[in-house]
Amino acid sequence: MLQKFNFFIQRWMAVLTPLSLVLGVLLEDVGKHLLFLVPWLFAFMTFSSSLSMKLNDIKVFTKYHKIILVSIAFLHILMPIWAYFLSIIIFDDHLLTIGFVISVAVPTGVTSVIWVKMCKGHVPLSLSIVLIDTLLSPLIMPFLLQIIVGESITIDTTSLIFDLLWMIVLPSIAGVILNEVSKGSIQINLGKYLAPLSKLSLFGVVMINSSAVAPYLKDISWELIGVIFVVFSLSISGYIFAMLLGRFIWKDSSILTSFVFIGGMRNIAVGVIVATTYFPSKVAMPVVFGMLFQQVLAAIFSKVIQKPIRNFQ
Repeated sequence: MLQKFNFFIQRWMAVLTPLSLVLGVLLEDVGKHLLFLVPWLFAFMTFSSSLSMKLNDIKVFTKYHKIILVSIAFLHILMPIWAYFLSIIIFDDHLLTIGFVISVAVPTGVTSVIWVKMCKGHVPLSLSIVLIDTLLSPLIMPFLLQIIVGESITIDTTSLIFDLLWMIVLPSIAGVILNEVSKGSIQINLGKYLAPLSKLSLFGVVMINSSAVAPYLKDISWELIGVIFVVFSLSISGYIFAMLLGRFIWKDSSILTSFVFIGGMRNIAVGVIVATTYFPSKVAMPVVFGMLFQQVLAAIFSKVIQKPIRNFQ
């Protein structure tokens, strides 16, 4: 019964996620009183996802260090630069620029591994990139934000680092240690119970945080339409750039598959938390909308990528 429920949620993620956003906007007053729950929900999500990771995932770095470094550079150098220039060309709003950069500068999404596995990609490599990128996030994100924000907005970098450690790094380490100590049994015995709860927690994070940007979403304007358009452009370009770059650099279809989903997906939930906690609410607009397209685009590119896979075989 629980597995069927988890399968149902996973199948309808692309629909349930935007519904959570809409619900959060409609229940704006309720969401504001639940903001204190967000870090706890996110820490639980990270812990649940990390139960499938092992220390060997980090050891993969010695064999695939070039691929991992290219992936991290793609995620945290190429895409933030692209987001920055695209936003300043279309908008004359520094707050929106910060939001667009945050939406692509967050760590790659753990759910990318699900798509990699379904499309017969290199799962151990993908897990290692997710784990390493997650552990580096308290260093990478504050550094990027300091560059983008400049002196226009004061940001408490120390608090940001500690929040990232609490929400991402510590739960990840706890999950990996428990998986190692139990020799993988904890994922089998406990994972099936935590999986649906983790997805429900994601919906909770989206709903609660969307209440913070409710004032900007209630009135349809050309600026709002433009933000959605740019978010969609950034989301789809992440997949396209990763696919083109991957085909140019690597001939291994499993590595290409991993690179496409790693490069296209993001841990948007942590971006929403950072945006709503450390910046004016308008910064969260581009980040929140990023949740609308991730799963849909992943499903589309799972079909698109089959063609280059056959070409390499």
